[in-house]
Amino acid sequence: MVTAAALPTPASLRGAALAAAARGEPLVVMTTLKGCVYCELVRNNYLAPMRREGLVVAVQLDVQDRQSNLQSFEGDTTTPADQARAWKARFTPTVMFFGPDGQELAERLVGVAVLDFYGEYLEARLTEARRKLKKR
Repeated sequence: MVTAAALPTPASLRGAALAAAARGEPLVVMTTLKGCVYCELVRNNYLAPMRREGLVVAVQLDVQDRQSNLQSFEGDTTTPADQARAWKARFTPTVMFFGPDGQELAERLVGVAVLDFYGEYLEARLTEARRKLKKR
């Protein structure tokens, strides 16, 4: 069983996004919540395996974490909980795709509406985000 630690929590969104962009990839950020079965499903069945294979640069933010320091895209210090609120990411999991400047590159994946098609939805968003990243 893959644990939640399979997706790291970044110290800096800006730093993580710049590192991802250097590889030609968007930064994939998933908001998560302890005990969220859909979060576990997305993390364990999609994002963590793709990350291990080097296919995505993916991180997670716990929407209830008000203790950890997180550097925003703008360079400000915030917390994962406050950042999720600033993004209006009210549901978990919400998967977002960012460029190095903090610009969202594809439509968010909010929740898990149809499990059978989640992988296709994720791939479509990644394709769109990669295409927009290359145009920059």
